[in-house]
Amino acid sequence: YFQQVKQPQEFKFKPLRDCVRSPSIVSDMGDGFTCHALYNALSAFQKDSKGALPDPGSAPDATKIVDTAKQFAKSAEAKIQIDEKACWKLARTASTTITPMAAVLGGIAGQEILKAVSGKFTPINQFYYFSAVKCLPDEAPKEMGKYVTKSPSRYEDYIATFGKDVQEKIASLNIFLVGAGAIGCEMLKNFSMMGIGSSKGNKEGLVTVTDMDAIERSNLNRQFLFRPSDVGSLKSEAASKAAKRINPDFKVVHHSHRVGSETENIYNDGFWNSLNAVVTALDNVQARLYLDNRCIFFSKPMFDSGTLGTKGNTQVVLPSLTESYGSSQDPPEESIPLCTLHNFPHKIEHTIQWARDRFEGLFKNAPSEVNSYLTESGYLQKLSEDTMNEVKTLELLKSYLADDKPLNFEDCIHWARRLFETEFHNKILQLITALPPDQTDSEGNPFWTGHKRPPTPLKFNANDPLHLDFLMAAANLYAKLYGLAGSRDMNMIRTEALKATIEVFEPVKGHKVAKTDDEMKSMMDEEHTGLESKTQALRESLPKPSELTGYRLEPLSFEKDDPTNFHIDFITACSNLRATNYKIKTANQHQTKQIAGKIIPAIATTTAMVAGLVCLELYKLVQGFKVEAFSNTYANLAISHITASEPIPPEYKEVELKAGKKFKFSLWDRMEVDLGSETTLQQMCDHFEEKYGLEIVMLSYGKALVYSQFGFMAKKKNKLRLKMSIPELVESVAKVKVDRNAGFLMFEAMVTTTDGEDVDIPSVRFWLHKRT
Repeated sequence: YFQQVKQPQEFKFKPLRDCVRSPSIVSDMGDGFTCHALYNALSAFQKDSKGALPDPGSAPDATKIVDTAKQFAKSAEAKIQIDEKACWKLARTASTTITPMAAVLGGIAGQEILKAVSGKFTPINQFYYFSAVKCLPDEAPKEMGKYVTKSPSRYEDYIATFGKDVQEKIASLNIFLVGAGAIGCEMLKNFSMMGIGSSKGNKEGLVTVTDMDAIERSNLNRQFLFRPSDVGSLKSEAASKAAKRINPDFKVVHHSHRVGSETENIYNDGFWNSLNAVVTALDNVQARLYLDNRCIFFSKPMFDSGTLGTKGNTQVVLPSLTESYGSSQDPPEESIPLCTLHNFPHKIEHTIQWARDRFEGLFKNAPSEVNSYLTESGYLQKLSEDTMNEVKTLELLKSYLADDKPLNFEDCIHWARRLFETEFHNKILQLITALPPDQTDSEGNPFWTGHKRPPTPLKFNANDPLHLDFLMAAANLYAKLYGLAGSRDMNMIRTEALKATIEVFEPVKGHKVAKTDDEMKSMMDEEHTGLESKTQALRESLPKPSELTGYRLEPLSFEKDDPTNFHIDFITACSNLRATNYKIKTANQHQTKQIAGKIIPAIATTTAMVAGLVCLELYKLVQGFKVEAFSNTYANLAISHITASEPIPPEYKEVELKAGKKFKFSLWDRMEVDLGSETTLQQMCDHFEEKYGLEIVMLSYGKALVYSQFGFMAKKKNKLRLKMSIPELVESVAKVKVDRNAGFLMFEAMVTTTDGEDVDIPSVRFWLHKRT
C-alpha cells in the first residue's frame, strides 16, 4: 500500500530594500503595481511628515501623494499608470481604520503568522495588496469637506472614508442575520462597530439575529464573542449582549427560532417587507435555500458566506440583477457504500463512520427499542409486520433483557470483552475465511487489490492500551444504560476482562460475503425466509413486560463535547481497532471527534475575512451601486489567494403574448396585478385576457387550489368563486386570514393563449392597495 507524503518546500525572500523597486506582487483584487506605487508614495509622505499620515480633509496632503506616486512610477522598473482619483481616495482614507477592512486584512495577516510559526501552507511571496476601492463613493476628488466630522465621533473614520450620508444610511439599515455561530459573531461585531442599527429618529435601524443553538464549550475557540460563563446560553442572546457592550447604541433583537415554514407567522410579510437585507451565517444548504426563496418572494438582497478551514466564499444576491443562491448548487455529498463500511474499509473516515454507527446501534437504538417493547401495547404484533428486521430485533431484545443484562459493573466489563471478540476477531476471521487473501474473482484476478485490504483478526491483549481503552469506554456506556455505577480503574478493568468467558469461535466455511450493496440487499432478503420457528422461539424467550413494570433503559444521545461521557472515547477506540484490523492509519481523539461529530473546520482567520468581505458589499448596497461594482469572492488563505468575480446575472425566459408582444422575465419578475383589494376573481381573469391575451385555467395560493377549470365540480364551484373578491377567495378556500394592511398576495397561475397553448409565466403578485 502507498501513503502520500508531502515534501517540504523552502522559500527565500529578498530584502525589503531590493524588492521595493523590483517587487514580486500578489494581488487578486486590484492592480498590484498601482497599489505598490501608491503605498510607496504614502511611505514617502510619512517620512517627510515625521510619521504622520495625510489629513482626510487636506487637499495639499492629497496633492503631495499624487506627485510622489507619479515620481515613483517613473523610477519603477514596471510600467505603472497613476490614477489621480485613486491618489485622492488614498489620501482621504489612509489614516482611517474601518472594521470590514481590518477584518479582511487581519484574517490574511493572522494566517501568515500561523504559517510562520507552523511551517504549514504557502506564505505570501513578498508583497500582497488587497483593494476595496469599489466600495468608495465615486465623486470628484477634491470634494473633501463632506468627509470631515466637525465634532469627535466614534464613526469619524467611517465618515472620512464614505461620507456622512453613507454613514447615516448604514445606521438606518434593517438587517436580518440568520446564525450566530463563528461567522455570525464576526458579523455582529462588524455591524456594531460600523454603526448598523444605531440611528435615532424617524428611521431607526435594527439588526434581528436568530439562532436555535446553545453555546457548547467547543465553540469558544472560534466564536470569539462567547466566554466560558456563556456555555449553555443561547448563541443569539450571548452574541447580541457582547455586541451591545462594544457599541451601546447598537440596536439588536435576538431570537432562537428556526427560520422555516413553521415560523412564517413570526417572520411574516410585515417583517420581511421592513428589511433592507438578509445576511446568512449558516452551516447548511437547506436553510440557505429557504432564505433564498423568501428573498426572491419579497425581492430582498441576500449576502451569503461560508468557510471550510482556510477556504471561504461570499455571494451577493441582488433582486433583478443577479442569479439566486439556488440557481447553482454544489453536488450532494457522497455517502459511503454499505459494503465498504461493513467489509472493505480503506480510509479512517470509513472506520470512524462504522464506529459511530455502532455507538448509535448499541447505546441509543437498541435501548430505545427495549423501552418500546416494555411500554407499547401491541409492540410484537407491529414488529411481526416488519419481516426484514423482526428476527434481529427479537435477538436484540433477548440480549438486553436476558442474556446480557448486567447486575453490576463487572458484568458490563465482561460484555465489553465479548463485544471486542465479536467485532475485531470473530467477524474478521469469518470474512477472511470466506474470502482468503489469495481469493480471485471470476476472471482470475486477485480479489484483495486496490482499495480492498485483507483484514487481520485481533487477539485481545490485556496490556495493550488501545484494547483497554475500548473496554473502559464500552463498559461504562453499557453501565449507563442500566443505571449502574461505572469506573475508570484500569487495573480492575484489566483483571475483570481476563475473567470473562470467551467461547471459541469456529468460522463457517462457505459463508457468503456481500461484495456490493446490491449483493448485501439480496442476502438480507434471503436470510429472512423460513424463520418462523426461530421467531417463535425468540418471542417465548423474552421476559414479559408485566414482569418488568417500571423498568427502563437510558438511551444515550451522542454528545461530542463532553470529555467525561465516554462517547468520543468509545468511537475513537472502536474506530482505531477496526483500522488496525485493516492496516489503516489510526486517528487521535481530536481527529475522530471532528469526523464523527461532522464538525466543519472553522478557523478565526477565514471567518474574519469572509465577514469583512460581506460588510464591504453592504456599503455598495446602501450607495445604490450598479451590479458591476459588486463582487462574489472565493479565497484560500492556505495559498494566499483571493479572487473576485462579478455576480452572474439571472437567466431570462421569453414568451409571446397578445398581438405578438414579448414578455421577458427572470426568477425575480412577477405578473403584477394592481387593481385593489375589491377586485373579484372574474375581474382578475378579465384583466389577464385584456392585457396579456392569456386565460387563467388554474390558480393556487400556497398549497391551496383556489380556482380550476378542470374537474366535475369546477363549474359549480367557479360560479361562486368568480364573484368573490381576491382576499375573500383566499380566506374561503385556503382557510387563512388575509391581513388587509399587507402589501400583496402571491399566486401561481397556469395560463393558456387564446389558441389553447400553455404558456410559462412567473408568479402573480396581486397588490391589495393600488399603487397608481
